[in-house]
Amino acid sequence: MVLRALGLGDLLAGVPALRALRRAFPGHELVLAVPGGLAPVAGATGAVDRVLPASAPGRAVPRSLGWTGPPPDVAVDLHGNGPPSHRLLSGLAPARLLAFAHPGTPEIEGPVWYAQEHERDRWCRLLRWYGIDADPADLLLPPPDAASPAPGAVVLHPGAGAPARCWPVERYAAVATALRARGLRVVVTGGADESDLVARLAKRARLPDTDVLGGGPPFDRLRALVAGARAVVSGDTGVAHLAVAHAAPTVTLFGPVPPSRWGPPAHPRHIALWHGPEGDPHGRRPDPALLRITPDEVLNALDRLPAPRHPEGENAP
Repeated sequence: MVLRALGLGDLLAGVPALRALRRAFPGHELVLAVPGGLAPVAGATGAVDRVLPASAPGRAVPRSLGWTGPPPDVAVDLHGNGPPSHRLLSGLAPARLLAFAHPGTPEIEGPVWYAQEHERDRWCRLLRWYGIDADPADLLLPPPDAASPAPGAVVLHPGAGAPARCWPVERYAAVATALRARGLRVVVTGGADESDLVARLAKRARLPDTDVLGGGPPFDRLRALVAGARAVVSGDTGVAHLAVAHAAPTVTLFGPVPPSRWGPPAHPRHIALWHGPEGDPHGRRPDPALLRITPDEVLNALDRLPAPRHPEGENAP
């Protein structure tokens, strides 16, 4: 039983740890407690046998788990480092509980939590402390089965989990307008509750309806779009992690959280923009660090990405 009842980006950042657990316990059923809407994502990892729907408002620890089976052999806390998640799993009476140490649960012997650690590294370090080999670089998803609805497009995703991480719509529109002037196709995406945000961007950039995928497109469609993109431009949010998982080029706009904690792995196809300092990730307005990023800076970053490739693998002119 693995607890990670968080969002899309959180689940994808936990993929290396999930795969390490899959390898370490090949004869076990691996059950992942995660929001039910992320079941297709969990399935795509190749590490999860079954999803147990679990979530709570504000990314909190669920009050209970709908677990009806016998006590699990192993419970793993990939959700947080405090007593609420520890006790939720302890209530299942597992034979073993793997978790970070915390003064509020002294009965759990685990490694120390480092607040500034990168998310992928954190959970792999947890497992290594318990003798389970885990590689933070093991994060790529297999290619999607579906074809991209807009192959070779530049995908812009203006939304994020909090206003503090949302770059202004007018700046995304300026980037979209400049890219279209170069003859590139631009597609805008948004979550189920971001239709208004997507519509405002599309209107400012004068995008055709065919290039607007708001309202939370199905995961398979979003995954195919991102995997086939020329580049993905977004804030620090789940779509950025999805693009990384499919080896799509990315330009990710950070603020108030630095890329050292949530950014892509070091690779020429990924560029993280951040000016600092750190701020409140739950703020109700775009963070000052995020506002230091300009449209020209984003366009210059896109120009620095490796040249796109033809399906045959040849570099495009």
